[in-house]
Amino acid sequence: MYQDGDRIAHAELDRPEGGAVMLGSYDPDAEGWCLTPSTFGAYVVTDHVDALYERLRGAGVEILREIADQSYGSREFSVADPEGNKWSFGTYRGAPRTS
Repeated sequence: MYQDGDRIAHAELDRPEGGAVMLGSYDPDAEGWCLTPSTFGAYVVTDHVDALYERLRGAGVEILREIADQSYGSREFSVADPEGNKWSFGTYRGAPRTS
C-alpha cells in the first residue's frame, strides 16, 4: 500500500494463484484516473494491449486515455463504456509477492 497523507493512493490485494485487485481512495486532484464516488473503474491486465486498443478504437469505443508506455513499465490505455464507467487495460501485473 502507498499512502499520500491520510489517503490510500494505491493498494494491491494479491491472490496466491496470481493476479490482484488494485484500488485507492478518491482524489479529486488526480488527473485521468480517479472517479467520483459511486462510479466504477477497473484495470484489466493483458499481454495483448496494442491489439485490444486497435479493436476497441475500430469499434468506436470512447478512448479516455490514449495508449502509452508508463514510467512504471506498463503499456496501457483507458476507455469509457456506454454507462460512463472507466476501463483501463495494460500490462502491469502488480508488485511482486513478498511471501
